[in-house]
Amino acid sequence: MLLNMRASGGRWRIRPDGPGKVTGKLAYLTDMARPDMLIGLVLRSPHPHALIAGIRTGRAMRLPGVHAVVTHLDIPGLNGFGIARQDQPVFCTDRVRYIGDAVAAVAAESLEIAEQALRLIEVDYEPLPVVDSPEKALSEGALPLHPQGNVLHSRTYGRGDAGAAFAECKHVVEQTYVTPRQMHTYMETEGGLFVPEADGRLTVYAPTQHGFMDRLQLSRILAVPETAIRVVSSPIGGSFGGKDELNIQPYGALLAVHTGRPVKIHNSRRESVRVGLKRHPMTIRMKTGTDAAGKLLAHEATIVADTGAYATLGAEVLNFAVEHVVGPYRFANIDVKALSVYTNNGMSGEFRGFGGNQAIFALEGQMDRLAELHGIDPWEFRRLNMRETADPGPLGQPIAQTDGAAQVWQALADCALWRERNTLCAGDAMSRGNVRAGGAAQPPWIRTGVGAAFIMHGAGLGVGIPDPAGGRLQLSADGRIEASFGYEEFGQGLLSTLELMLIETFDADPEDLRIVIGDTDLVPDSGSSTASRATAMMWRSIRNMRLPFTDALLEAAGKALDRPPETLRLGPGGIYAAESRHPDPAPCADGDEVAAPRRDGTRAERLLGYAELAALAEKPIRAETSFHFPTTDQTAPTGAHFLYTYSAVAVKVRVDTLTGRIRVVDQFHAVAAGPVMNPQGFLGQIEGGSSMALGYTLTEEALMEGGHYVTRNLDTYLIPTVADQRGTVSVLPIEELPEGDPYGPRGVGEVGSVGLAPAIAAAVAQATGVRVSRLPIEPKLLQRKPGFLVKAVSVE
Repeated sequence: MLLNMRASGGRWRIRPDGPGKVTGKLAYLTDMARPDMLIGLVLRSPHPHALIAGIRTGRAMRLPGVHAVVTHLDIPGLNGFGIARQDQPVFCTDRVRYIGDAVAAVAAESLEIAEQALRLIEVDYEPLPVVDSPEKALSEGALPLHPQGNVLHSRTYGRGDAGAAFAECKHVVEQTYVTPRQMHTYMETEGGLFVPEADGRLTVYAPTQHGFMDRLQLSRILAVPETAIRVVSSPIGGSFGGKDELNIQPYGALLAVHTGRPVKIHNSRRESVRVGLKRHPMTIRMKTGTDAAGKLLAHEATIVADTGAYATLGAEVLNFAVEHVVGPYRFANIDVKALSVYTNNGMSGEFRGFGGNQAIFALEGQMDRLAELHGIDPWEFRRLNMRETADPGPLGQPIAQTDGAAQVWQALADCALWRERNTLCAGDAMSRGNVRAGGAAQPPWIRTGVGAAFIMHGAGLGVGIPDPAGGRLQLSADGRIEASFGYEEFGQGLLSTLELMLIETFDADPEDLRIVIGDTDLVPDSGSSTASRATAMMWRSIRNMRLPFTDALLEAAGKALDRPPETLRLGPGGIYAAESRHPDPAPCADGDEVAAPRRDGTRAERLLGYAELAALAEKPIRAETSFHFPTTDQTAPTGAHFLYTYSAVAVKVRVDTLTGRIRVVDQFHAVAAGPVMNPQGFLGQIEGGSSMALGYTLTEEALMEGGHYVTRNLDTYLIPTVADQRGTVSVLPIEELPEGDPYGPRGVGEVGSVGLAPAIAAAVAQATGVRVSRLPIEPKLLQRKPGFLVKAVSVE
């Protein structure tokens, strides 16, 4: 059944953070202020590449209202940061490598004074040649940007003999695919409030996807124990991977420690564009061959990623891309070579899809081109070559087996949108079935097409990478079941998902719960809120803690009531007799006394409220769990995944061949991710991801020239609006897992953003006969002269 409010019934709930967000009452971390706070700003390089001959801060320091000017000389600890590789300087010492590089920072009594102070800092630069493309970076004689050279990371994977296998192929497709530098464009730009406390500790209120990692990195920079720093990291106004890495935190922390006063920093949108992470631009060259029957025999891929000036997670993104250019297909012979290259361009890093978007756009393009050469239906071509249930993963590694690939393939084959494809005729000026609602024909310059894509997307950080998980449950003194997790709510619906899981696990009312997240002083380390992992890890944590916590509650209640624990059960508001259990909990309240419905419609009497139980308990009632995200065999290549989500996407587009503009009018997503924990959140993730992919495919590209952004603000960077999203989005969740599967729900936070681009490209090809290999799709490629249209219509 398609996911919607009617299908979800009582599980379709208002989000706990929903009213605050839609009314504007919710305060984000960057909304925070203190009466005595200073304003911080960062001086960044105007050059994409230059030596620093000198820095003079005296004039800025003498400006009235300025309380601190700090440079690399004022860093007590490590002058570097990066989740995996600390190669990005907090403040540059002798060289800048991109226009976002920080040279100094100021704290002043107002924004205007801080801006004036930046203008008074004198930096002597000696410009160097700009390495503004991977090709230049890899060329002979290129100036090395780092001591080890211009290659951040290289990765290869192969099996069989692809070179020899191509000689046996009936058809071979060679194509180069180019993908853009995409911005996260989160609502809340980078910022935060940094507060030195009376006890000597530092509290950091700043948006991040991993508060404990931020705390670790800041402790290195400040040369203090991690326990001397508290990071409060929720709520967040969007992230999508862009706030996984440190951004303004080092500067706010240093200024707060230096001045002894709270310091606020909040990037303008222009500054966010300049220094924020972007999706890696990639050039992927593929050569793929088949035998006479259409079976895949050989596959070569060469990936070159522009990682920008510093590493962040560029190596890990490249590893993910290598895995996903193999994807859900059976290849007898494979040869993949990949490079992530340093340049003087803007920073590339973590972004929803994590290299899968680029890889799958290319891979699915190959499948469509080969199907066309064979004269085979493109979806049938995929069935002919897709992995079977018992097959290993893309890199030959053991994986958690499901029937997800076959399930989503069949779901799309059966959907009305894909069946409509057969009524459309590629290349005609006006396709058969190209009609408006109500049956009126579209103008002859409007062409319609339907395309599809097939996705296998890994979750978690992968083998060989620390990926902790866990959580804590306890009964608080006021009678709330307090659930504590080290995750962050940045719009993905984590709070509502966790609330629903707790309600259903413990037969509780929402009022019985208190959810604590995003505060390193209050929560266990649950790992990062990234890589489509949080929901699965919350599910497993609750599963691990359910029996110990329930048993502890019932044991304490049994002592208080002088009844055997096995005669008791949990229910809304507290403890009930076990014989009053009902098959479908429906909590309700009568004043202070809560009763649970019974099969006969009467109410079960509550024997003991949670607050009473907390007061009577002889010891604290709590349960805690700690574990590692499930990983594949340790001998597998670093980053190889164990859990996968499968998806199939079909889209219908209309192309205006006068303007070359494309409108997506219908989408179908079949997603095999195990049981749905939160129907509204599941749908929101797929819809939101597809919206982001719509911009990636049609309009979004952060253009750079000579190491400088041409796109500097949202006035020229076009993200989809409501007007672009008027089409329907149908989502079919496939919840079945093999019997005995212990891993529960798979992630859906990223998969909705991955398949739309290749599906749109396939639909455009059917509508116009033009196969695109570069994103975003350029309208000029699809424009046709009016005379051509008239001729085409006469032929039809």
